[in-house]
Amino acid sequence: MKDEKSILYVQTSDAPERQYSPLVLAQTAKAMDIKPQLYYLGQGLRILTPGNAEKIQVGDFPSVMDMIKKTLDMGIEIFVCAASKQMLGWGEVKLIEGLKIVGAGTLNDLALEADATMWF
Repeated sequence: MKDEKSILYVQTSDAPERQYSPLVLAQTAKAMDIKPQLYYLGQGLRILTPGNAEKIQVGDFPSVMDMIKKTLDMGIEIFVCAASKQMLGWGEVKLIEGLKIVGAGTLNDLALEADATMWF
């Protein structure tokens, strides 16, 4: 039995206004001594190419790139679905540094291990 609480945040959207919630919640969970993990799949990957996250800034928040960098700097893992990358035809497309490209089964494993999952 594990002692550590965990939350998995899954990002499926490339809509600018939907990028902040999972990043803010993951950073907040970390500050609350909860283990957060993020998993991007489907259209959510469109945000993760160099140049795109820097262009997105909503309201008074920092850019999505700044939020991603802060999330990674806090030691929060960000996983990217390899099958989604393939679906988009992005075999050779580079993503933001520090992300972990993983198989689709990883999402199932992470969801089964998490105490809660949230989808965006």
